[in-house]
Amino acid sequence: MDKLIYTAMTGAAQTLNRQAAVAHNLANSATTGYRAEEHRLRAVPVLSESLPTRAFAVDASIGADFTPGTLQQTGRTLDVAVQGQGWIAVQATDGSEAYTRNGSFEVSVNGLLQTRTGLPVQGDGGPISIPPGNEISIGRDGTVSVVASGGAQKAVSAVGRIKLVNPPEADLLRGEDGLFRLREGEAETNPNVVLASGYLEGSNVNVVEQMVAMISLARQFELQTKMLSNAESNDRAAAQLLSNR
Repeated sequence: MDKLIYTAMTGAAQTLNRQAAVAHNLANSATTGYRAEEHRLRAVPVLSESLPTRAFAVDASIGADFTPGTLQQTGRTLDVAVQGQGWIAVQATDGSEAYTRNGSFEVSVNGLLQTRTGLPVQGDGGPISIPPGNEISIGRDGTVSVVASGGAQKAVSAVGRIKLVNPPEADLLRGEDGLFRLREGEAETNPNVVLASGYLEGSNVNVVEQMVAMISLARQFELQTKMLSNAESNDRAAAQLLSNR
């Protein structure tokens, strides 16, 4: 009885948390480079000096789905998508190195190559500076080249190379800002990571699967509340039997 109440109670609460995670995935189904969150419920026994009859259900996040999303052609020179496995290194607001699959870039008023959210794109030697009055192109290996807009001679010069990494997925953690970071340290440049210029990677959220999961979680929540009602009924019946003695 005691175990049933605690398991159903915490199970209902954590099911609501899982519903929130599914709703978050659905809200980001159109977010460039988004990686779907994956959650699982598991039972955890309560260790105490009393009888081991209680167990809690907890929402144990198992990380993210790292399956690549589909590439969408934009034709924009500052849009790039990682082909296959790999990440683009950016500088987070706290100064740390973080990783993203969102390759929609722009040039700031200060001439820095940055994301649409204002995060500087990391090069092999730090942020990449773009000279004014130049046309920009990004190669498959992340090399950023510029061509002078005016003048008879179109001299091409490289101004930097985007830091592309491919750390083990098990070592990556998603931050509250949606960026991924290594558990410890920074990832090394991986020459095998390639970019597709003029493309963006779509979200890997499967909307149909997420909708099915939402319905399943709603039914699961209903079942757990029924278990609580059954436990209450059983408790009343037991108390009545004891009072008749």
